[in-house]
Amino acid sequence: MQIQDLPYPDPGVPDARSGPRFLWWLFRNQLSGQLRALAWGLLHFFAVASLPFCVGIGVQAAVDRSGSRLALAGGLLALACAGNAVGDTFLHRAAVTNWITAAARVQQVLARRAAVMGSVLTRRVAAGEVMAVSTGDVEKIGWFVEALSRFTAAVLTIVAVCVGLLVLQPALGVIVVVGVPLLALAVLPLLPHATRRADAQREKAGRATELASDTVAGLRVLRGIGGEELFLDRYRHASQDLRHAAVRSARMWSLIAAVQVLLRGVLLITVVCYGVHLARAGRIAVGELITVYSSVMLLAYPLRHFEEIAMAYSFSRPSATRAARVLSLERATDTSGAPPAAPPTGDLYDPVTGLLAPAGRLTAVVCGDPDAAGRLAERLGGHAASAARDGSVLLGGVPLDELPLDSARGAVLVQDKDPVLLSGTLRELLDVPASGAVGAREALEAAQCEDVLAALVQGAAAASDPMDALITERGRSLSGGQRQRLSLARSLVTDPEVLVLDEPTSAVDSHTEARVAQGLRALRAGRTTVVFASSPLLLDRADQVVFLHDGAVVAVGGHRELVRTEPRYRAVVAREDRDDLKDVEDLRSLDDLDGLNGLNGLEELEEIEETA
Repeated sequence: MQIQDLPYPDPGVPDARSGPRFLWWLFRNQLSGQLRALAWGLLHFFAVASLPFCVGIGVQAAVDRSGSRLALAGGLLALACAGNAVGDTFLHRAAVTNWITAAARVQQVLARRAAVMGSVLTRRVAAGEVMAVSTGDVEKIGWFVEALSRFTAAVLTIVAVCVGLLVLQPALGVIVVVGVPLLALAVLPLLPHATRRADAQREKAGRATELASDTVAGLRVLRGIGGEELFLDRYRHASQDLRHAAVRSARMWSLIAAVQVLLRGVLLITVVCYGVHLARAGRIAVGELITVYSSVMLLAYPLRHFEEIAMAYSFSRPSATRAARVLSLERATDTSGAPPAAPPTGDLYDPVTGLLAPAGRLTAVVCGDPDAAGRLAERLGGHAASAARDGSVLLGGVPLDELPLDSARGAVLVQDKDPVLLSGTLRELLDVPASGAVGAREALEAAQCEDVLAALVQGAAAASDPMDALITERGRSLSGGQRQRLSLARSLVTDPEVLVLDEPTSAVDSHTEARVAQGLRALRAGRTTVVFASSPLLLDRADQVVFLHDGAVVAVGGHRELVRTEPRYRAVVAREDRDDLKDVEDLRSLDDLDGLNGLNGLEELEEIEETA
């Protein structure tokens, strides 16, 4: 796999049982690239290691006044330099390729898992941790996977040099053979301390990232209530904690590096002192002494890879563990390995609450607890973690958790309370998998987006065609109501068999809400639609209203019927514990729109107040 071939057609199924197993899975999937890097690494390191032998031959030839051997030494030296240049160049290319392809594979499997988990992911794992895994952790994992081949080449080179020194000069070779392993293993007692400090740094980095993302996402709200300084102070403290943790970690790694330098110096001094003694006694030639000295000097280069692999593993192991934890998460209805199947049709039924949404009709659901309404919306889409335990939602009598994931998502689309608008043009925003029965213009008209289109055309990123207007990240340049209506238009374009909307007009004024309700009903005619709402404007437009209390259906009927017969329903719809001004506007709008016969909207409100 080369960089130009990315992304992978199939990144594979990761081994997410533990961090080390995940790293080993990555290594095995890059075996050809690792072998290529190993081969170039051996050429590079052996060329570097051969330089002292060439220099030793040349010095001894000069001492012996042998021109032929001096020429031979020069030729060998030139050959070693050429091998060093070629090996270093292609080792770097292979190493970078392994790093990038490993990071790309990790990102792909993480993206696939996020797509499978959907909105459940951030409820199982903190959003800051997910961001840290998909950014910094990916780089650290790729670093370790890439460093393995270079470390292996360094180890083989060190072994070869030690064996060569033993053969050339056994007396000095024994010192090198004993000293080099001690030098390489001297850092082991310090590694647990370095690893713990690296783990603490990573934990604090995740916390700081989570605080930063939360603060940026809620900056508009924070400014509205004057709380931005409070959250900024929290981030400053988290940032300082991270800085202190990073300094403590760096101190430990600097200590490890200092120990390596000290021990290399001790080994070199020992070899030089003993070598000079042997040379003065006539037991070794000057060229052999220079060869041994130069070899010990140059061994510092491959020995640095012991320190690097220790650091890479210490940083990548917790990163791989966090990535494996995310990848091991399972969706209750994860049947992605099943063959494709046609989405079923029919009534939507939840056995837990008893909610029944008849096929082809608009069903409004009223629930006094907004959190319970959100959980039920997730269940209807097959996203809830409790689906396997409590029983799956049925669509046309078929459990959603028995359907392949693509079929389940093609059949039921859930738009939550806070849908995300990705940056790009409006045309790109509405370019989603769709049946083709609903066009973008129709969806925008039904969602009452005329003012949104006008704002986009007149904005900073103005365009002659509103479809080419740019939308900033998460739609931050738009108001809450405008974002809601664009999200609704995107859902309408998709035109799923079942559309579940959780408070789709909570940030919209009453008159616009009435027009949205009318457009939604007209565009979704003949399709199953479930709307979680408490606004009389939406409820009155529904074919039926289902009222849930304490997690179960307690009443089903029309909006006006339930207002008359169910006090608990009246309490939720009238928002008796809040200001009733919006309800007055809603009911007046109903009168203006429908010319109600019988019970007048204002009389209905008076009846609600008298009941309360």
